[in-house]
Amino acid sequence: MLARLSIRDIVLIERLDLEFSRGLAVLTGETGAGKSILLDAFALALGGRGDASLVRHGAEQGQVTATFDIRNGHPATNILAGNGLDHASSQESCEMILRRVQFADGRTRAFINDQSVSVQTLKAVGATLVEIHGQHDERALVDASTHRQLLDAFAGLEKEVTALETLWESRRAAVSALDAHRASMERAAREADYLRHASDELRALRPEDGEETALAARRTIMMQGEKIASDLREAQEAVGGPHSPVPALAAAVRRLERRAANSPALVEPAVKAIDIAINALEEADQHLHAALVAADFDPGELERIEERLFALRAASRKYSTPVDGLAALAAKFASDVAMIDAGASRLKKLEAVATEADQRYGAAAAKLSAARGKSADKLNKAVGAELAPLKLERAKFMTQVESDANAPGPQGIDRVEFWVQTNPGTKAGPIMKVASGGELSRFLLALKVVLADRGSAPTLVFDEIDTGVGGAVADAIGSRLARLAGGVQVMAVTHAPQVAARASQHLLISKDALDRGKRVATRVNALAADHRSEEIARMLAGAEITAEARAAARRLLQAAS
Repeated sequence: MLARLSIRDIVLIERLDLEFSRGLAVLTGETGAGKSILLDAFALALGGRGDASLVRHGAEQGQVTATFDIRNGHPATNILAGNGLDHASSQESCEMILRRVQFADGRTRAFINDQSVSVQTLKAVGATLVEIHGQHDERALVDASTHRQLLDAFAGLEKEVTALETLWESRRAAVSALDAHRASMERAAREADYLRHASDELRALRPEDGEETALAARRTIMMQGEKIASDLREAQEAVGGPHSPVPALAAAVRRLERRAANSPALVEPAVKAIDIAINALEEADQHLHAALVAADFDPGELERIEERLFALRAASRKYSTPVDGLAALAAKFASDVAMIDAGASRLKKLEAVATEADQRYGAAAAKLSAARGKSADKLNKAVGAELAPLKLERAKFMTQVESDANAPGPQGIDRVEFWVQTNPGTKAGPIMKVASGGELSRFLLALKVVLADRGSAPTLVFDEIDTGVGGAVADAIGSRLARLAGGVQVMAVTHAPQVAARASQHLLISKDALDRGKRVATRVNALAADHRSEEIARMLAGAEITAEARAAARRLLQAAS
């Protein structure tokens, strides 16, 4: 419920702080005192349209802050969570603060719990917290989807609707999977001959990932080896062949060693040096032999490698795919061919799943539709019972439920719309087209009373819905507003003393002259019992309050208490 409302520099309101309680609060005052300004400011905090003209003359900005007490789990907290905004509380109830700043240049800023939000988010949250209804306000009745929601709320069918939405999603997913498979089968069938040929060709080719790189590297080594093989053989002949210097050097070493005993200082250095040379030549011979072995290849192997590379690259050009992608392409073609072969079986399974999902949805939708039909009759009777005291005794309220199984949706197969017949013999029609402004507000009040706290925001605001009525009708409106306030918080802007007398909180809106009459400001005062009686007497008598008016005011207050 709305706990506090603070307004700064909005039109004629300089500074205003109001506190509200549960029950029925009425706002009264002379015409032009600023009641509409107060509601416009409240609507601004709820995400209503901003306007630079709302800023008080001479101020740079105006601001409206509305503080609500709500229970955890309220739809407003879910909206915040869905937008990544924090609203955590360990208590059963918690506070939510909506704030709107209107700048004189036309810009606005929106905040929830001091977190900056978009106006759309503020409006979505505000709609879950407050409903504002006026004589010409159509929001509650103009949209047929609202009618369905109101009927479902009256019948307590919210869980059934949620369950049906789940079945609808399952049905949609099953149909989507079936359609996708059918499209794949149709596409594959159109390309069946090509797919089979391509699959067979690539299966025979058996391409492997990385094969082209490995073959090209091996081919390069073999071709390079062919070019240097003769040089390697010539070098080996020189180092280890018949003309190798190693035998001669070995013989020289043996001769020198025989002389070493006579002249060691002269011979040993030379012997060591020659030994090193012999070892180096033998090592070179070993390396040359290994190189010749590596360079030696089968010419047939080179031919096979070149043929394989040619086949792979030809397939790559043919299928416009890199050689390393041929293995994946072959797997895809094989899968497509397999789908063609096994597609019919898969299609039957998907058709069975879709059919089952459709049947489950259809059965639940039909059951929900039947429940709505029965509840529509009950709603018609309940609303009808409220119409006579509201001077609509000759009117009829009708809930039209049109069912079409060929036009299903997440919430079922029903289109719900409220119709009325305002007088016998006249043509019935949609409530928005048939009912006048005053009738529309009373139909709305009857609906809200019947629905009580179901399908409503926790705070309801009625703006002069008693305009043009008086006496018993005004008293009936007051009685129903008071009844409605037993379940939700109700605020009413009224000119009817019969309505004002039933309030648990009475706020008087007035316009005061300031600076010796150079400017005016709107004031709002909570009235105590004696002042309240005087205000109701003014509403009864007009400009001059008589003793009879004061007595009548006291009787109204006594009757309402």
